[in-house]
Amino acid sequence: MMILLFMIFLIPVIFFFYWYLIQFIVVLLMMFFITLYSFDFFCKISYFFGYDFFSYWFVFLSMFFFCLIVLSSNYYNSFYCKLFVWTCYLLLIFLFFVFSVINMFYMYLFFEFSLIPLLMLIFGWGYQPERFFAGFYLLMYTLFASLPLLLIILYLYNLYGSFFYDFNYGFSLSFFFHFCMIFAFLVKFPMFMVHFWLPKAHVQASLSGSMILAGVLLKIGGYGIIRFMFLVDGHFFIYSYVWYSFCLWGSILISIICFCQGDIKCLIAYSSISHMGMCLMGLLSMNLIGVMGSFILMIGHGLCSSGLFYLANVCYCRLGSRSFYISKGMVNIMPGMSFMWFVFSCINMGCPPSLNFVGEVFIMISMLSYWSFCFIYLVLISFFVACFSYYLFGYIQHGLFHGFYSYMLGSVIEYFILFIHMFPLFFFVLVLDLFIC
Repeated sequence: MMILLFMIFLIPVIFFFYWYLIQFIVVLLMMFFITLYSFDFFCKISYFFGYDFFSYWFVFLSMFFFCLIVLSSNYYNSFYCKLFVWTCYLLLIFLFFVFSVINMFYMYLFFEFSLIPLLMLIFGWGYQPERFFAGFYLLMYTLFASLPLLLIILYLYNLYGSFFYDFNYGFSLSFFFHFCMIFAFLVKFPMFMVHFWLPKAHVQASLSGSMILAGVLLKIGGYGIIRFMFLVDGHFFIYSYVWYSFCLWGSILISIICFCQGDIKCLIAYSSISHMGMCLMGLLSMNLIGVMGSFILMIGHGLCSSGLFYLANVCYCRLGSRSFYISKGMVNIMPGMSFMWFVFSCINMGCPPSLNFVGEVFIMISMLSYWSFCFIYLVLISFFVACFSYYLFGYIQHGLFHGFYSYMLGSVIEYFILFIHMFPLFFFVLVLDLFIC
């Protein structure tokens, strides 16, 4: 509650003070939040708020990405700069509610409210007129999938009189209950077959929208599955093979689809679907190493994918296009930025010693324990992920540059933001025990 009050009283500062002061205060809040860390199941309980191992790291990640968005945006002197910061800050408040409440109804409520600032970022600061269709896709997919979850939550309250996670609900083991409960989170993850909104939202959103979408918002689905998996483990034990099968085939097919893309942001968005499919398979295996591997990969993917989107924006600012056919030979004109492309492409394919590598190894172990024959699919997924990561790097950096305009040097702020993305991916490997609950 004290964190929430701090965030609420910070709202007037957005409209009356400087751009970087907001970021500095959020960094102070983030440092203060670090001192609240505890390994208990639920700690720091105040009214309907409480933290556990998973919600702590997701709230920390939300604050971290808010600072990165403010740092990387170039709307300092625009007329709507305060509205932009207010939209991002409103999204941070909603994400704080989603990850810290211990009440299912409030979690659902703010799960839906997080759509509003995200749609404002897509509609207000997007690129092409197609952003309206992208926002419509996002809105319809989320609302259609989350309505059954609301009905299930209200039904449980009518039956047992409680919304809290730690209540012992006597669930029916029907597949209909399981589907209604998990489908909203599968769409938000997103799982293969319900992923069509994600590439559209990523391509049409601005840099800030893509960074917050890849960094935090995709993790809401994983957080919800973790919450309900601990609540109704019998459902997942019986029916997880259904979603496991979708993810197994989907990760392979999506990796192949990545080779057909002509837009840099579209390829990075499809690679997110492939990695999130592996996260979901780790969660559905229902053992500790799988859940921890998925959790580590979600954090690593958020940092890596956000860095790749920032690099795509760097090329877009120089060339005026995100097409593979125009963005060629960048190693000749921006060799320093080419090194950053190489590092993030290696992290994206899960090379050691990155956080993604540790998460993927944990997930592979859990997948083999769930079904030993899936090693064939694992080999294919790993091979295709490495191929499209190499394709992303090689097609942009090599070849003959045929543009009429270029700006050779990267600015200090760009290298600084990329370093902030990259440093935790290597540093957290040295303190990996922080991520094992």
